[in-house]
Amino acid sequence: MGIDMQAIGQRAKDAARALRNFETADKTAALRTIADAIDANQNAILQANAIDLENGRAAGLSPALLDRLDLQKRLSGVTADMRRVAELPDPIGEEFEARTLPNGLQIRKRRVPIGVLGVIYEARPNVTVDVAGLCLKTGNAVILRGGSETLNSNIALVDTIREALATTSLPVDAVQLIRDTDRRYVGELLRLSDYVDMIIPRGGNALHTFCREHSTIPVITGGIGICHLYVDETADLSAALNIVQNAKVQRPSVCNALDTLLVQDSIAGQFIPRVVERLAEDGVTFRVDDKATALLDGNPHVSPAQEGDWDTEWLSLTLGIRVVPDLDTAITHIQTHGTSHSDGILSTDAAAIERFLNEIDSAAVYVNASTRFTDGGQLGLGAEIAVSTQKLHARGPMGLKELTTYKWIIVGEGHVRE
Repeated sequence: MGIDMQAIGQRAKDAARALRNFETADKTAALRTIADAIDANQNAILQANAIDLENGRAAGLSPALLDRLDLQKRLSGVTADMRRVAELPDPIGEEFEARTLPNGLQIRKRRVPIGVLGVIYEARPNVTVDVAGLCLKTGNAVILRGGSETLNSNIALVDTIREALATTSLPVDAVQLIRDTDRRYVGELLRLSDYVDMIIPRGGNALHTFCREHSTIPVITGGIGICHLYVDETADLSAALNIVQNAKVQRPSVCNALDTLLVQDSIAGQFIPRVVERLAEDGVTFRVDDKATALLDGNPHVSPAQEGDWDTEWLSLTLGIRVVPDLDTAITHIQTHGTSHSDGILSTDAAAIERFLNEIDSAAVYVNASTRFTDGGQLGLGAEIAVSTQKLHARGPMGLKELTTYKWIIVGEGHVRE
């Protein structure tokens, strides 16, 4: 029979209109109720997730995708994030840039929900809960479309969320899931411009390209991170070693994990062998350029970089290493091969740091810190709906404020334009 996407869109639009009338206390209470319901239903949710994991292994999913899919040890953290979002300040209704014009008109901007979001994502059932919480807190309705590899988990989660919403004053249809993984429904969602105000894809480059090329709705893309760290000759090498290890190893399957290490040639001989020795203990293998190969002759964990390696988001325990002569070359490399996600410099040279900050136009630019902090929870947003690498509307982790827009409020006293 198929899914009536127009009906889903209409229900979402009606829910978004209803959400505008709820107070912060109503939304906060609803998020707490949902978190409690997920905790209470965790056995059924984890059973559904176990089926997805078993199917994923049988289908040959990569370790990175299986890691993203796995809720077995993360579900309590997911509900903890929702409770944190519940307690965050509500941006809706905030007024700013208020002033009175010379003619006496009073003007200001008021923060309001975007409306209806369509979120398309792969292999991450935690996104289901994060997105639902952020959207409800900001008064947005959402239509979710997860990947086939996580269908059972998403159905269990959304059923729990909707059952919890039914016990609150908020509309149940504020959160809807497309329960069919047929790709045609993605295409239909992308054309629901009468109902949906923004599309957010979370997945690989093919998904992002498909959404940009086929959507009649504004699309915010991001989450593809070819991330770099540049280590110059002034860096504290002990601290730099710890940072590189954390950025690569702490969770290699995510978009803010380190992909390419750039090292100034004057310190390459003393630093790169230390990096390889330390990270090889964590199971990391290395793709290195000719200069680094000469420094690591015969190391079993190292292989020469191939064409395309510098343009690869590894999402695994693989690290590219390139020796560069100076800051100019490091910046050019990042500008050529980066994806404007997260890039950093490890240095104590104030002039080099400032130039790096000015010339690297990524959503998150780091100084002497791991790229792993590009995350809504880590940056105090509670959670995130995506990491935007675009320049319009929002950049970097998208939390509550990034799910709002604003309207102009103009108050007069019988004013007419002459």
